[in-house]
Amino acid sequence: MTDFGPVDPGHHADVEWLHRWRLRPEGDPQTTASSTLMPVRTDDGQPAMLKIAHVDEEERGAELLELLDGRGVARVLRREGRALLLERATGRRDLVRMVLDGDDDDATRVICDAAALVHRDPAELPTLTGAGEPLLVPLETWFRELFAHADDLDPLHRQGADFADRLLSSQRDERVLHGDLHHGNVLDFGDRGWLVIDPKGLVGETAFDYCNLLCNPSHARALMPGRLARQFAVVVGVTALPPTRLREWLVAWCALSSTWFAIADDPVHAESVTRIGVTAADLVL
Repeated sequence: MTDFGPVDPGHHADVEWLHRWRLRPEGDPQTTASSTLMPVRTDDGQPAMLKIAHVDEEERGAELLELLDGRGVARVLRREGRALLLERATGRRDLVRMVLDGDDDDATRVICDAAALVHRDPAELPTLTGAGEPLLVPLETWFRELFAHADDLDPLHRQGADFADRLLSSQRDERVLHGDLHHGNVLDFGDRGWLVIDPKGLVGETAFDYCNLLCNPSHARALMPGRLARQFAVVVGVTALPPTRLREWLVAWCALSSTWFAIADDPVHAESVTRIGVTAADLVL
């Protein structure tokens, strides 16, 4: 019989899935408002991650991972309801560490290459067009808070909203988007290479998906003198995206991100990402 090991009795949902799927915990569960995550090992010895979604957004991301079937993403081993079992990243490389060690350019290239594998034509995933609530969220919906608050905050928010309105009405190369690409969501899976986790499940112009990585792995890093311009150039070099259009998407993204921080009563991060947006608007192309 599988030895499930000690488990915090407060995590009843975790225990249920551990027994149902015959999993052995290999670390403490980490719980956030959106999900609970626990490293486990399957009964045949495979390292995996058990994830229990607490919000619909996480369930949508899990369904998208399953549909992408391991192409550029962590492979889904099992999924049922709000429970998801994923292959676990066991490689030793880490993108945040790469940045801190001076390999910022290479880290950006890794994320860009990983994103390209996710950016599939929605028509390749036929279940996305079925009945019921759409799996992928249009960018028009994603930007709704910015449009609602554009005149209540810093002038950058109005500029970002104007850019977003124009860009959204003329989208190009619309694809499946990850929606939250950054250095912590692209992991080393050893022989399988760099793969993404935790997609938001959006659909829209691919240029949008490269903006968040330019604000990471931290706002402080993004605001270092010359850093944004250099990494912006790296993204353009890898993706061949039109620089002017990418810059406008970046300003729009910073305005949206700042709006979310403001709504969450986090003025420090709202201000810092606004500063990134102002820097982006002043980029010389």
